[in-house]
Amino acid sequence: MTVPQPAPDHRPAADNAAEHTAGGEGHDPWAARTAAPVPGRAAAGTAPDWGREIRDGLLVALPVAVLGGLVLGLLWLWRAPRVPLVSDGQAVLLANSEGQAAMGADATFLLFGLALGVPVGIAVFVARRRGGVGTAIGLAVGALAGSWLAWRLGVWLGPAQDVAGHAREVGADVEFDAPLDIGARGVLLGLPFAAVGVHLLCMAAWGPREPQQQPAELPHWRGHGAPPPDHAPGGTS
Repeated sequence: MTVPQPAPDHRPAADNAAEHTAGGEGHDPWAARTAAPVPGRAAAGTAPDWGREIRDGLLVALPVAVLGGLVLGLLWLWRAPRVPLVSDGQAVLLANSEGQAAMGADATFLLFGLALGVPVGIAVFVARRRGGVGTAIGLAVGALAGSWLAWRLGVWLGPAQDVAGHAREVGADVEFDAPLDIGARGVLLGLPFAAVGVHLLCMAAWGPREPQQQPAELPHWRGHGAPPPDHAPGGTS
């Protein structure tokens, strides 16, 4: 019986030399590997460009506030139910004390705001597909300002605010419309809620994606494979 001999190393000499560093240390398969930087991706901890974010927010907020407020205000003025009033010569009374027209005006504003927020959110997503914090905040602020502008526009273009003067003008026992107004201020949130919600959904579905990190490599051992059958230890001669 012969003494078992270590299996010969059949690797090229270049592979053997690559395992050893200048100090003579061997290859460590569990050593941490430095991840290569991903092209087009900012390094971790990089501060955002707040100047650009503020500029993007303003470019989104201004047109949304002006155009959205104008359209919403005109729609509300056109479709909001009127509250009929009547004067008996001494006081101004509701022509229909059981009517729900005042609540209908609030509901009309809310529904139009929600409906208008859908195309507004889509339009901002198409125009600013890159997204960003400034775009989202600008959309929310602009839509809220647009709701306020629509409310004031409807009140301004609606029936006269001077109820007593209007009653004297039309005379006694003649119905006239009460000033258009919003009783529940919460309906002002309809437009920004719908616009921001639709924009975020579009960003989640079709927005830009960050490049995925490369999966971690498993350690591989060099020179520790099974020896050839004819050099297996423990063989007999």
